[in-house]
Amino acid sequence: MAALLDRTLTRLRGEIVLQSRIAVVGNVDAGKSSLLGVLTRGRLDDGRGRARVSLFRHKHEAESGRTSSIGNEIVGWDARGQIIVPAEHMSAFKVVSFSDLAGHERYLATTLAGLTGTAPDFVLLIVGANAGLIGMSKEHLSVALALSLPIVVVITKVDMTPAPVYEQTVKQLVKILKSPGCRKKPVFVNDEGMACELASGFAAEKACPIFRVSNLTGEGLGLLRTFLNVVRPANTEQLYPVHADFEFQTSEVYSVPFVGTVLSGVILSGSVRPGQTMWLGPDAVDSFIPATIKSIQRKRVAVEYAEAGQAVTLALKRIKRVQVRKGMAMLAKKTDLPPVATRRFEAQVLILYHNTMITSRYQAMAHIGAIRQTVQVEHIVDKQAIRTGDRATLQLRFMRAAEHIHVGERLLFREGRTKALGVVTKLLDDKPPTST
Repeated sequence: MAALLDRTLTRLRGEIVLQSRIAVVGNVDAGKSSLLGVLTRGRLDDGRGRARVSLFRHKHEAESGRTSSIGNEIVGWDARGQIIVPAEHMSAFKVVSFSDLAGHERYLATTLAGLTGTAPDFVLLIVGANAGLIGMSKEHLSVALALSLPIVVVITKVDMTPAPVYEQTVKQLVKILKSPGCRKKPVFVNDEGMACELASGFAAEKACPIFRVSNLTGEGLGLLRTFLNVVRPANTEQLYPVHADFEFQTSEVYSVPFVGTVLSGVILSGSVRPGQTMWLGPDAVDSFIPATIKSIQRKRVAVEYAEAGQAVTLALKRIKRVQVRKGMAMLAKKTDLPPVATRRFEAQVLILYHNTMITSRYQAMAHIGAIRQTVQVEHIVDKQAIRTGDRATLQLRFMRAAEHIHVGERLLFREGRTKALGVVTKLLDDKPPTST
């Protein structure tokens, strides 16, 4: 086992840098930001919030101690599996990007945007040993399952939790993971051999690795770091075809002094180099405009090439910040004819929860990848109304602007406690359905 571990952790010089994207979720005060602070800053917490304070991006976050935005943190490992802080150091052979998502119910929409828009390889669900799987943790778990994202659980605060409370948390967690709604195999990681073995194929086996850590004493952090170092992303060539036409979806937009407008997101297909001109849109009038890429960065390092499956930032030439919004796409400019945007589409939907009946004209917030926009139910095919547990084909319309979407993309929409999951099955023209 020691020989296997050594071979797994050793990187051959010149090997392509491995990358993983991880969404970190959990209830308020579960210890998400503290854990990420310890992992990415290389020092333990002091018990008074030192680890998490370094991650807060806004003044109100530091004052309240709660994350309200999508924080992006990275950590890296060198050729021998030794951790590198900061991770953007050029000697990193493995890089992990964390999206620190909000745990408060008030910011659920932001958390959903992070889960759907950052294309994570898996979800790191943080559970406080002293509280168990409560509140928004269950909500985050259900969303991750609905999006078919692999799940890894980290139980924090094991140093301060009384044994009876800790045992109750473990019992509850195992019961939920084994339930018919989850159908996961909980596996508690006890040594580095287990960490390496699970990292090699836990998603395919529907296993759920469970780590027990303390941000104060460092207990269990070594096993978690080993797992994060060894874990490989999913089959990127199948999910993100490199040899297809270029497509990029915008998850964040920035205006950087002396640089200009910068887009952040994931390359869904193809490849790109600085100087290439792409179609950008759809804009406020449902059109695509030419946009030239000035420069590209990956993991805060300037690069001359990027390809499908990689999270990048693209600086654009002569494009104003007001011309760009989240969810906009960049597409290969193969001809002078711009792509066509979609305002109406059809989706096969499962209603996970709604307290009454859903009928035509119902509106909810839809999440499709990085797209986040209100949609209206124009027509329910073959039915007058639907309720919790029903499956139906809905004809939907974007209320604000047209978007660039594909058949087969996952759709998640919510309004209050209402949640529904679906798949885009058909792109429609702008003509409304004929009433019968």
